[in-house]
Amino acid sequence: MLEQVREDLKATKTTLVAVSKTKPIEKIEGLYRQGQRDFGENRIQEVAEKYAQLPKDINWHFIGHLQTNKVKYIAPFVHLIHAVDSLKLLQEINKQAERNERVIPCLLQFKIAEETSKYGLDVSSAKTLLESNTFRNMKHIQLRGVMGMATFTDNMDQVRQEFKRLQSYFELVKKTYFAEDASFKEISMGMSGDYKIAIEEGSTMVRIGSLLFGARN
Repeated sequence: MLEQVREDLKATKTTLVAVSKTKPIEKIEGLYRQGQRDFGENRIQEVAEKYAQLPKDINWHFIGHLQTNKVKYIAPFVHLIHAVDSLKLLQEINKQAERNERVIPCLLQFKIAEETSKYGLDVSSAKTLLESNTFRNMKHIQLRGVMGMATFTDNMDQVRQEFKRLQSYFELVKKTYFAEDASFKEISMGMSGDYKIAIEEGSTMVRIGSLLFGARN
């Protein structure tokens, strides 16, 4: 299945993040042997254990809701934090990145789904964050783009509209705050059931688990 997904992504140069949460080391090693290097996790303890056991050229993406008191455990090695949804969290990432003498790339998570269980910023809160002196003084984080999760539904028209909304948020933030910053280019959206729609709507990074690893336990 990996080759099929790669073929779907090839023309757009979209990054494939293989969502390996709950999956055993040997399954990750299987994809690694096929050349996959970007993996996504949503639990701190799990990603720390996998980082310790697996090759160090893997790019670990933290894709889940991140609590400020857990940032220190992934700060030494995380490749990209997808789900930054508050200034407070960004401050902690900046602090822990400084302690580890590195700059940590991050994405701003926007709430595009109808479900109340989904996290994320709205446009107003994102503007407040980006225009704050606190953010301007951060030297150890780099915002690379935006992330969003569509509603869990069979209504693909709704999913498409939510992806369009995230793409419009990206364009607004890019134009207003990062027009001269070439590294602000990522739109992380799309999962196993809707990644083809996400690509059509401008995704640069898809997070795919069950298609590659089978259904979660």
